[in-house]
Amino acid sequence: MRRLCLFAFGLTLVVVVLGAYTRLTDAGLGCPDWPGCYGFNYVPGSAQDHATAALRFPDNPLEVAKARNEMVHRYAAGTLGCTILLMALWSLRASLRAYRGFAWGLLALVCGQATLGMLTVTLNLLPFVVMGHLLGGFTILALLFLLLCKTRPPRETYRGRGLAGWFLLALGALLLQIALGGWTAANYAAMACLELPVCQGDWPSQWQWSAFHPHGVPAASYQYGVLSQDERVTIHAAHRLWAMVTACVLLMLAWRLWQQPVLRTWGAVLALGVVMQLALGGANVVLHLPLAVAVAHNAGAAILLLVLTGTGERLWRARANPVRVHGFVAAMNQN
Repeated sequence: MRRLCLFAFGLTLVVVVLGAYTRLTDAGLGCPDWPGCYGFNYVPGSAQDHATAALRFPDNPLEVAKARNEMVHRYAAGTLGCTILLMALWSLRASLRAYRGFAWGLLALVCGQATLGMLTVTLNLLPFVVMGHLLGGFTILALLFLLLCKTRPPRETYRGRGLAGWFLLALGALLLQIALGGWTAANYAAMACLELPVCQGDWPSQWQWSAFHPHGVPAASYQYGVLSQDERVTIHAAHRLWAMVTACVLLMLAWRLWQQPVLRTWGAVLALGVVMQLALGGANVVLHLPLAVAVAHNAGAAILLLVLTGTGERLWRARANPVRVHGFVAAMNQN
């Protein structure tokens, strides 16, 4: 089970990065149908394939590069789905009963994620669906990492007074920031502000709460965005402002973790991840959203979520084994 979970986790990380790459290369509609591509189960590339695609979808000209990006993402996601199905079936063994609910819950999430992937195409990149698809991928990634942590041999840890509260606050702040990042990407608002640290000068006067309406503006297609400039500025500014709040909360948690010797590594990695993520966000603005930096920024958010997931697992494992933990703390104090 651990080997299957490790493979699924690595593949999920690849799928998340491929999803960001697909979105940032405007390939979300590289294939106008689902699950195939212009009616093929492979990337159409020959002259005959082009002619057939033009007959099937005359209003959607085939662009091979975008179709390739979309199909590679689908192939990887399909392989991940099969892997998690295998995990669920493997968990039916009597010796793996403890992981059965977790594995089948993951399978249900993957089925929901596949549905969102289909709706992303059939609803022409409706922003609310695109953001939900991104959050679904991050959720599966975090849960697989949590399962990996649960399948490793027990390790001593220490919850530390007040750490649970800071952890929950940090997790909530990060999840909201990831959602804002997904909303920014889904509405093509990443380049709505081109200055640092402010945004378009007098941006508060341009604030539009309509920018956060879940249904958005009715349109035949949402590719390249349909919101007004003021609404995109609002989304971008909200993402920046909450990034500052999230960074402060995460750095405070990192400091509290650093004060506990057995959690010091988690604190250091968390602090480094926050600094790197802020630097990547600033580079996206200054360098006008280069593809490599934008993909790295998406991966950085995933890494921060994984660090919090691992931290939370150690905190709650200690809470579930207070006798052993208190003994460990007593031994540390004696030393």
